[in-house]
Amino acid sequence: MKVSVDQDKCIGSGQCVMLAPDVFDQRDEDGIVVLRDANPPSDLDDDVREAAHVCPGLAIEVED
Repeated sequence: MKVSVDQDKCIGSGQCVMLAPDVFDQRDEDGIVVLRDANPPSDLDDDVREAAHVCPGLAIEVED
């Protein structure tokens, strides 16, 4: 799995960080998503997919 984020689309809701904190983080100054791991281990696949699905800004893209 390959994960990418579009910081311009991110609204800083933080749902991704709550679902997959090993993959996503937020900038302290404005809450915008920061990608910690673009190729997370397969045991995080479900969490990453859920994070992409619930992202209100549609800022997360997942490729298999």
